[in-house]
Amino acid sequence: MYEYIKGKIAELTPTYSVIETNGIGYCINISLNTYSQLEGKDECMLYLSEIIREDSYTLYGFFDKRERSLFSLLISVSGIGANTARMILSSFSVGELESIIATENANALKGVKGIGLKTAQRVIIDLKDKVNKGDAADGDFAPLAANKDKEEALAALVMLGFAKDASAKAIDKILKASPDLSLEKIIKEALKQM
Repeated sequence: MYEYIKGKIAELTPTYSVIETNGIGYCINISLNTYSQLEGKDECMLYLSEIIREDSYTLYGFFDKRERSLFSLLISVSGIGANTARMILSSFSVGELESIIATENANALKGVKGIGLKTAQRVIIDLKDKVNKGDAADGDFAPLAANKDKEEALAALVMLGFAKDASAKAIDKILKASPDLSLEKIIKEALKQM
């Protein structure tokens, strides 16, 4: 099994990336979360998950290990294939998805194309004891957008002693309402909400 690939980004789309390493271009399926992290970069390292079937050999790449772990958990659920798992990971950040599963919010999962109520409930039942409950014990937080201000605001709030999950929710709420705020204003607004 491959662990990761490191190389030059030869092509990047919202659904796949071609990574060139040692003169070979590898086509790797990615989520929108990973795409947003790779945008604007010339080189990258992606953690890999390989799906081998009798008629295909497909690589899926992830910007961080938490997203790859969640992908592996999702495809272990009956009725969830690799493409559906990638669709779910493109719809939510890792933290949001862990929170949805931990709070048993089947309606949020049901909003993903191809996921019905029964499948959403099955995902929650199968994974609720296996996810991080929305907080990263290993400190490996993966935000939905490649927004440095968002990451820095979250780090600042955590250093001030606020819970990571609550801080992330407050920042997301603020950025949804006003996406162009400066780092300083994001932190000030979050402090008012905490």
